[in-house]
Amino acid sequence: MNSYGSFPGARPRRLRTTPAMRRMVAETRLHPADLILPAFVREGITEPVPIQAMPGVVQHTRDTLRKAAVEALEAGVSGIMLFGVPEDEKKDAVGTAGTDPDGILQVAIRDVRAEVGDELVIMSDLCLDEFTDHGHCGVLDADGRVDNDATLERYAEMAQVQADAGVHVVGPSGMMDGQVGVVRDALDTIGKEDVSILAYTAKYSSAFYGPFREAVGSSLKGDRKTYQQDPANLRESMRELALDLEEGADMVMVKPAGPYLDVLAKVAEAVDVPVAAYQISGEYSMVEAAAEKGWIDREKAILETLTGIRRAGGQMILTYWATEAAQWLSAGRR
Repeated sequence: MNSYGSFPGARPRRLRTTPAMRRMVAETRLHPADLILPAFVREGITEPVPIQAMPGVVQHTRDTLRKAAVEALEAGVSGIMLFGVPEDEKKDAVGTAGTDPDGILQVAIRDVRAEVGDELVIMSDLCLDEFTDHGHCGVLDADGRVDNDATLERYAEMAQVQADAGVHVVGPSGMMDGQVGVVRDALDTIGKEDVSILAYTAKYSSAFYGPFREAVGSSLKGDRKTYQQDPANLRESMRELALDLEEGADMVMVKPAGPYLDVLAKVAEAVDVPVAAYQISGEYSMVEAAAEKGWIDREKAILETLTGIRRAGGQMILTYWATEAAQWLSAGRR
């Protein structure tokens, strides 16, 4: 009993009484501009190809990719992250198609830039895994291990052809030591100082990448544990963060998002550059599968996962629901 004769004296539920009240006092707000759409474009197809493990997501043709970019822009999404899927016969040991100015990713960058100009931030995956016949993110040495420094040379070439194609932001995602610095030097050398780098700072070796392998037609043999991070480690991510910033990263990313919210929060507290988080294919597929079974409310679950990522410190969220979620948010649903 307090001095006013009532118990309890503190009633936090007063601020939860109505939707308007809850909206007014919300500590975290999602906005369409927080969202970035990852998109796949596949060479040699005339119709979009559904990705079986990711219901609702497709490998785009060049034409449907342009339409998807416009739709994302109209929904208020800030950016689009492009992944190229070459024809199988164009894959080789060093990922030549990834540095071919007429390769599918470079062509797609030019297509989207011609369609939306500077109104949508065009980002590109800077990695070799989609383009190599062994599916690894780099060049292999004689013993079949990923050669870090030989791979950096390929990343430098890749950065330059993507920049020449008109990309605004490159996303080196291979987790090679020194990749950000090499990419920055490569861009500056050809006068592309304005092209930004979104560093995949903490990219974990995760079981949740499974559906993505189908999305990019991966030829992976083995695993990526010698270059992607061990899920058990957090301090290692902070070391990677310090190195990426020292090398010139403009933005940093944690991937995956949901299982690593603690890492995301730690990174967000430590930096004064924008922080991104990638809600990856397995996170998407789990929600879609549960919703299809009727076990969860799809829209509410999607918005809850995105809010959790935003609350943990993700200023930019790469999510396959970007356009759809942006449309919901614009309509006032949350």
